Amino acid sequence: MVRRDILLHGRRLSEDQPPLTFLLGNETIRVNPLGFLNYAEVTVGTPKVSYLVALDTGSDLFWLPCDCVNCVTEYNTFEWRAKFNIYSPSNSSTSKEVPCSSSLCQHANQCLSPSDPCPYKVSYLSDNTSSTGYLVEDILHLATNDGRSKPVNANITLGCGRDQSGAFLSTAAPNGLFGLGIESVSVPSILANEGLTSNSFSLCFGPRGMGIIEFGDKGSPGQSETPFNVGHRHPTYNISITQLNVGGNVSNLDFAAVFDSGTSFTYLNEPAYSLIADKFDSMVDEKRYTGNLDIPFENCYELSPNQTKFRYPVMNLTMKGGAHFFINHPIVVFASEATSWLYCLAISRSDNINIIGQNFMTGYHIVFDREKMVLGWKESNCTGYEDVNTNNLPIHPSTAPTATPAPGTTIKPEANGQMNNTSQTLDKPRSANNSKKLGSSVILRLLMAGVPFLGFV
Repeated sequence: MVRRDILLHGRRLSEDQPPLTFLLGNETIRVNPLGFLNYAEVTVGTPKVSYLVALDTGSDLFWLPCDCVNCVTEYNTFEWRAKFNIYSPSNSSTSKEVPCSSSLCQHANQCLSPSDPCPYKVSYLSDNTSSTGYLVEDILHLATNDGRSKPVNANITLGCGRDQSGAFLSTAAPNGLFGLGIESVSVPSILANEGLTSNSFSLCFGPRGMGIIEFGDKGSPGQSETPFNVGHRHPTYNISITQLNVGGNVSNLDFAAVFDSGTSFTYLNEPAYSLIADKFDSMVDEKRYTGNLDIPFENCYELSPNQTKFRYPVMNLTMKGGAHFFINHPIVVFASEATSWLYCLAISRSDNINIIGQNFMTGYHIVFDREKMVLGWKESNCTGYEDVNTNNLPIHPSTAPTATPAPGTTIKPEANGQMNNTSQTLDKPRSANNSKKLGSSVILRLLMAGVPFLGFV
């Protein structure tokens, strides 16, 4: 009864609190050179030090590169340059080690003594990608997201990531990964348990790469919802899809998928993948591209040199409970070295888990309500309920090249309800020499964009 009273008291306190976001602002940005993932700038420790972290709903632990054995300290290409801060517990007066006796220590069996620092290792679905180190406590600097921007210091647990491998050493999340998952070690869980916010948060990814994150956001009236599937060994934001609609052609198919902001594009296994890909292929007019681009998409189509418009089928998912989730951005468009212009269905074939990636989430205010255990969504340009000040970010859209759509292009959708298609106008650059072709560096980033950061301890 005491435990129940404490929980209810904490819940009442959190319900009275305004929503929170990061101290430097609620802005997120898609950084194409860094794996096409969405990033936010966070400040940790005393004194405050900032880090550019990838936002990942597919894993739980927030970790930073720390007193590194293997990590990336800078990124330097002809397109983009950055130097990254490296976290060190010894440089923060508010940092302390998490002992093996802590309830958050999942590898206590590796400890020689209960007072030893708690080790961690998180492995991700992508090959040979992991972060290894030990857990620490420190201050995450937040602010109220209610117009007053009152500072809030939250004591959180994070990983001192001494040894990174795989994708973390190339172009994805080089300065840390911000786990937003369901488990108790995640920041949303800690904020709710401390009574600082409601047990809910939201992400909004805008079509131009800018977005918003907010802790304690429980959504808005009129949003669509579907329940999370609970009871899995590794809890995730797993939902059920009951129907696929491609260009008005409906297929009843019941399957589960994870909403994972740490995966840029969407992964589907059979039979869902073929149902969408085959129907999409039958409804487009352009010639299928058969060359080898070495990218993770199979359905790619060539645009003729003088072509300015193309049509592709409208796509819609029906979720458990009957709510519809329309796919606003199912394609990528780019110029290539082999041909002039291509567009591809931005879905990859999966051998195991189904993942709804960032591209399907774009254009929605998505609420991860962990109290009601539902996913909520509502169409948004992600600037309507909060003005985004891009000057607060260390990276600006003008310095982060966009390949979807390609640099120098403007995509203008035009509804065509009779065909169940969306007609789009492609405004090409004046000269092909002024546009960036899809060369080896962009192909590498597209491959990295396909890396799913679904983490397992």
